[in-house]
Amino acid sequence: MRNWKFAMASTILGSALLLGACGSTEETATGSETADSASDEAVVEGSVTGDGSSTVAPILEGIVEEYAAVQPEVQVTVGVSGTGGGFEKFIQGETAFSNASRPIKEEEAAALEEAGIEYTEFLLAYDGLSVVVNQENDWVEDLTVEDLKKLWVEDGSTKMWSDINPEWPDEEVVFYAPGTASGTYDYFNEVILEEEDIVESATLSEDDNTLVQGIQGDPNAIGFFGYAYYIANQDTLKVVTIDGVEPTPETIESGDYSPLSRPLFTYANNAKIAEDEAAYDFMQFTLENAGQMAEAVGYVPLAVEDYEQGLADLEALK
Repeated sequence: MRNWKFAMASTILGSALLLGACGSTEETATGSETADSASDEAVVEGSVTGDGSSTVAPILEGIVEEYAAVQPEVQVTVGVSGTGGGFEKFIQGETAFSNASRPIKEEEAAALEEAGIEYTEFLLAYDGLSVVVNQENDWVEDLTVEDLKKLWVEDGSTKMWSDINPEWPDEEVVFYAPGTASGTYDYFNEVILEEEDIVESATLSEDDNTLVQGIQGDPNAIGFFGYAYYIANQDTLKVVTIDGVEPTPETIESGDYSPLSRPLFTYANNAKIAEDEAAYDFMQFTLENAGQMAEAVGYVPLAVEDYEQGLADLEALK
């Protein structure tokens, strides 16, 4: 089985993924048993397109690569324009599935209804949105939810570390955050900012690797993104506990890492999935392997029965 946690550190996604199915002969990350059982199935041909969350992308990146070994005649393209950007394409009918790090919004659901697109929500895994600082930062170990709000809400002031604790350096805080099209931004905005404006000085990007690199390069930097991106870069970043709780698979699954634990989704276009053999086959492979891949890249898998329910919901689309 490929070590996806380490593979992510060097290949953790640019602006898009295009892992076509052109001939990987390596044993899949789901093991030879999965590959052997799949080899008995009919060969599927076609192309499948998805888009959406950069947080969900590490799961899909692994799944797409392993699927290429099972169905080499299917080309799967997965963009990472953020949850909101992905839903825009989904509403336009451009994609068969849309990855999301937050539930679909009412206005997005209404737009899909207006467009005549029926969809199904599939839960893939759980994430703990991780607040991180530069490894040279030796003063921040823990922040409260109120500290986070004080830091990140725009109030017209220049934010200094000493504003949170007078014993901390009188240095300006440098902020990195997901872009406004990101579901991670939406989630942080809801549970931390409480719909107030984010600090204007923040560097925003839908590409989590840009955030990682920015924080790595500045001792006064702070940022947040999905847990898998922290795990992939934990040797060069320091995670901050929130109200004394560190994000771990255990605290994320239990809900103790609150309020920054959250579910990760993919949304399927019912008609495309039902009518396109390649789209259906890929979605089935995704649900069958999401738990193992989520754990491999640093997220928290669902209970087995939750994946079984997802597969039952998928089969109902036929």
